[in-house]
Amino acid sequence: MQNIRTFDNFQPSIASNAYIDEAAIVIGDVTIGAQSSIWPGVIVRGDIHRISIGEETNIQDGSILHVTHDSKFLPGGAELIIGNGVTVGHRVILHGCTIQDAALIGMGAIIMDQARVRSHVVVGAGSVVPGHKDLESGYLYFGAPARRVRKLTQQELDYFDYSARHYVKLTKRHHKNSE
Repeated sequence: MQNIRTFDNFQPSIASNAYIDEAAIVIGDVTIGAQSSIWPGVIVRGDIHRISIGEETNIQDGSILHVTHDSKFLPGGAELIIGNGVTVGHRVILHGCTIQDAALIGMGAIIMDQARVRSHVVVGAGSVVPGHKDLESGYLYFGAPARRVRKLTQQELDYFDYSARHYVKLTKRHHKNSE
């Protein structure tokens, strides 16, 4: 079984220097940008709407990325858009939401349809962001439902760039090991 699959004539579009682990699955209307990485056990299922993952973004082990179809219950459906330089921790569920550039989604977090995580936001591990919620830039959000906890420190703001660069380097190492 191949791990990158066409669905309804939608072939995933993956940058040549992106890393897709052989134990990850990417299906359908999916775009993955340059130097991004999809790690073992990740499922990216663009079968009923579009998924877009920017550049230098890492989706860590066991995460699930999906969307919602167009219906009378959600006219237009909910696509999944993930920006550049985003770190998505282990076992995260992203469903039909928008994650802007330079955000960090903690391990085990769940972000629901039409929620928006703005740039320079940390969603704490295990948090649940309800549908339609808009998280303001520059803050840590935590809990179920996620609530604004405090402003991010300069060290935390600097970590966004560090994390993205670390995973770009790790991606290059994995490319070399698979040659």
